[in-house]
Amino acid sequence: MSTASSRSGACVRCCLVLFAVASALCVSAPAIYWRYKKGFSGTRLSTSVSCAPCVCDCPPPLSLEKIAPGLINLSVTDCGKHDPELNEEMEKQLVDLLTEEMKLQVIVAEEHSHHMNATLVEARRLASQYQKETEKCNAATETCEEARERAEAALAKEKKFTSLWEQRARQFGWRDG
Repeated sequence: MSTASSRSGACVRCCLVLFAVASALCVSAPAIYWRYKKGFSGTRLSTSVSCAPCVCDCPPPLSLEKIAPGLINLSVTDCGKHDPELNEEMEKQLVDLLTEEMKLQVIVAEEHSHHMNATLVEARRLASQYQKETEKCNAATETCEEARERAEAALAKEKKFTSLWEQRARQFGWRDG
């Protein structure tokens, strides 16, 4: 079984190495290719062929003002200004916020404690049940062991009686088969 796991581990390592090499090639191959191509084009083509200037009639890029006209005038201070719940939360003092946070943490701790106590009670109940089953099993094993010992003693006694009767029978002329 250890050879199968070592083969599996070797296979995983091999796959990881192949993945790393493939990833490195995928990342660096385009850069190497263009660098290699640029080196050749710079030596051969620059002396013989020159490029014509590019003519572009592209429109100017759109500004943020043209895309979303009202977006520039918004400020962070306007955010949630008309929300009464948010205004109420923002007006609370730091002490009130900390007190509320502490109350929430106490509630969570009490719920956690209640859950842990219930789990502990269930674990104790199961442990008690398993202990009772173990005691029953041990008692049954002891009973079986005692019965086996009595049966062995009775068998040994029967063998002695059988041997004695066989010996007497031979004395009176009995013969095997």
